[in-house]
Amino acid sequence: MTIEIVLMLALLVGCLVLFATELLPIEVTAFLVLAVLVASGTISVDEAVVGFSNKAVVAIGSLFVLSHALTKTGLLEYVADRLGQWAANRHWLGIAVLMALVSVLSGFLNNTAIVAIFIPLVLDLSSKLGLSPSRILLPLSYASIFGGTLTLIGTSTNLLVSAIAEEAGQAPFGMFEFSQLGSVFLLFGLTYVLLFGPRLLPERVRPGDLTRSYGLGPYLTEIEVPEESSLVGQSPRDAGIGERFDINVLSIIRGDQHLVEAVGTVPLVAGDLLVLQAPVDELMRLKREHDVSLLPEVKLSEEELTSEGLVAAEMLIKPDSSLVGRTLGEADFRRRFGGFVMAVRRHGETLREKVARTALMTWDALLTLVPKDRLDELRRSEDVIVLTELPVKLGRQRMWWLVLLVLPVVVGLAAFGVIEIAGGALLGVILLLVVRVITPREAYDSIQWSVIFLIAAFVPVGQALIDTGTADFIASGLITASEMLPIAPALATLSLLYLTTSLLTQIVSNAAAAIVLSPIAIALAGTLGVDARPLLMAVCFAASAEFMTPVGYQTNLMVYGPGGYHFLDYTKFGAPLNIAFWLLATLLIPYFWPF
Repeated sequence: MTIEIVLMLALLVGCLVLFATELLPIEVTAFLVLAVLVASGTISVDEAVVGFSNKAVVAIGSLFVLSHALTKTGLLEYVADRLGQWAANRHWLGIAVLMALVSVLSGFLNNTAIVAIFIPLVLDLSSKLGLSPSRILLPLSYASIFGGTLTLIGTSTNLLVSAIAEEAGQAPFGMFEFSQLGSVFLLFGLTYVLLFGPRLLPERVRPGDLTRSYGLGPYLTEIEVPEESSLVGQSPRDAGIGERFDINVLSIIRGDQHLVEAVGTVPLVAGDLLVLQAPVDELMRLKREHDVSLLPEVKLSEEELTSEGLVAAEMLIKPDSSLVGRTLGEADFRRRFGGFVMAVRRHGETLREKVARTALMTWDALLTLVPKDRLDELRRSEDVIVLTELPVKLGRQRMWWLVLLVLPVVVGLAAFGVIEIAGGALLGVILLLVVRVITPREAYDSIQWSVIFLIAAFVPVGQALIDTGTADFIASGLITASEMLPIAPALATLSLLYLTTSLLTQIVSNAAAAIVLSPIAIALAGTLGVDARPLLMAVCFAASAEFMTPVGYQTNLMVYGPGGYHFLDYTKFGAPLNIAFWLLATLLIPYFWPF
């Protein structure tokens, strides 16, 4: 084992730890690894920046823009709305059709955008059917993941592995080369989530909890006890806050003191701040009966709080939102969005610190009061996803119909080998910009730059794995382990490679897992003397099998708050699916792509 291999292994372990703990944004971690490789002389500066010219980076960025342009027309919302009306009278049959549509759409469009469109529909539909949203939202996320395995452009992983394979001298993947096995995974996965979702997923959220007027379960918020409040002189227990109201007093802030023990017995004084866990309707009732002030970020008058022009709305913070990393005050939320935040919920847990001073994170759920006439504007925002159902209308902007033609033409030309997907998607974006269907600002904002930067930074890392011999070293270890299995060496190696990728992708991004394992797959093929394609396909399908944790994939995180899920809900519901896909892949990949 050389010094270079030791360095690469140490960097990989450190990188995975940082990815899993989220101490740094994932793209920052990737660039940190890249910087260490440059500083150590493992790669040159020219090699470090080669990732930005990678075909996968160009294709993925262009497809983000095309997906946004199609979403902007309102066609997907229109179709989803009509489907929701039809499904409301057909119960689980309607839900099955909804899941199938989400899967098919995710085979061609950004599945984050698809799930964002369907979350409000699912919340509204679950309320009408009397079902807990917790039993539909996670299957919705899984359905979008299933769909990503249908085509080359279904997920960034497929495009990325195809580009890595091409650079290694392999033939690039075809547009529908994934479809046969992807269809098997889709049918099996949908059957699983529809049969076992109602049985294995708990009712974390009651029907109607996530409708237009109510919050996403328990929220953390603050109230102030003014001099005129009837709470002055009483303890929370004396006032019956826990018994008469569905409210839990977490702590009391009194000047520089932060009281967290036996808070129920502390007599309240004027100026006390109470940190509460409560639904919005109970907060409003407490305000009316005890004349307290809500203080999430600013004081509002009674007239503002009870104005008929204000409505309660749920929002999720998008990955590249300008709100990420900033507090509500720093983001000037009230001025920008015309409303104020009453509470925050993060990944199923209640925040135990002041709401106004909490730096917001991706996929935080915000419970807000906003003017009704601002909802449609907020829905088009690049900062948040509004979970409230709104009237649906087609966007009839200039030449909107052109958007409906561009993506199918790009897919068709790529499928028949007329033009590569990267070039076709880029030309499609340029056409939409030239005819002004979308603006340069819209195009820029629609790209998930964290994904682009992660891939661009990690592509040289993948090449370094090959150049330093680290890929061959790891491949030798996998082959040695596969020899212990009572099956053919190539099949055993493929099975172990799939399992390794599948486990890794539960804690790091699928792109990072694919970049690390693809060079190893190529090295394995060289050592075994077999075709690399089945091993690369194992990496592709395994990197998309992110079912056991909420952090493995963005759509899993998107439904975490609205579904009220706990971390182990994903493990209990997703582990059987991961095991089943592993067995299916081991059996079927060599059938569709022989060694």
